Amino acid sequence: MISVRNLVKYYGPTLAVNNVSFEIEKGTVVGFLGPNGAGKSTTVRIITCYLSPTSGSVQVENHDVLTDSLEVRKRIGYLPENAPLYLDMNVVDYLKFVQKMRVQESSENGRRIKIVVERCGLGDVLHKNIGELSKGYRQRVGLAQALVHNPDILILDEPTVGLDPNQIIEIRDLIRELGREKTIILCSHILPEVEATCNRVLIINEGKIVADGTPAELQASFEGKTRISIQIKVNVDSFRDHIAQLNGIDRVLSSRPLGENLLEIEIEAVKGFDPRENIFNLCKADNAVLLEMKREETSLEDIFRKLTRKEE
Repeated sequence: MISVRNLVKYYGPTLAVNNVSFEIEKGTVVGFLGPNGAGKSTTVRIITCYLSPTSGSVQVENHDVLTDSLEVRKRIGYLPENAPLYLDMNVVDYLKFVQKMRVQESSENGRRIKIVVERCGLGDVLHKNIGELSKGYRQRVGLAQALVHNPDILILDEPTVGLDPNQIIEIRDLIRELGREKTIILCSHILPEVEATCNRVLIINEGKIVADGTPAELQASFEGKTRISIQIKVNVDSFRDHIAQLNGIDRVLSSRPLGENLLEIEIEAVKGFDPRENIFNLCKADNAVLLEMKREETSLEDIFRKLTRKEE
């Protein structure tokens, strides 16, 4: 478990983290989001013992980052945005080197490296120098070094940067798999990636936590009026009037012809009301062919923008 309480960090006169508190339980995959300069990286660096706080406390599995930092570091695997790689070393020697720094000699060390190599898809480049690898493979090596000592907690900063779409899916699946047994903090600007992998989201802005919850909880709390877009094939000129008179319809936002007897209509419904069944029944009653109906959902990106956008 990670416990952050009343965390404050100043850089000279600049307040970077402003009385931040949260707890993360084991087995949780947390998306930690914030715009540049919001305090996200500072908070992560304090948790990983790279920085000390001005005030407040951080504990990792009951070990304090100030008084027991070595124990904290043993329990954390950290992949910063710029992976800490030695470009003149080959992959397997680098992983052995990192492992020796972090764990005692053991008969399990070799098996652990094999597991990490397989999970991160590094089998084809084991004996290549890291400097010869593509950006995607370097990112995989960075993830492997974070896993090689089998930590209880993973902190990953933009782990899919430079990966191709297939590799991104593989890393997402790996993060979900690891989340069953480990605590993971995922820092990413790719919000669909956070929605796909995380079961909790923390958003920080101007040094303060401004949102905390599951993606579904955040979407529900920020959801506005329901918008429905439909495409219909209809011969009845009065169909738009019938739509506007449906129960729960607030207004017709737009209506435009797409061709002969083909119409696209965008509707706004009362907040919390889903008019799709009523629309379907109206089409049936008016002999209109319903070609498409889409409900606009509040995305994590919409929420992020609302919470972090600066007022002009």
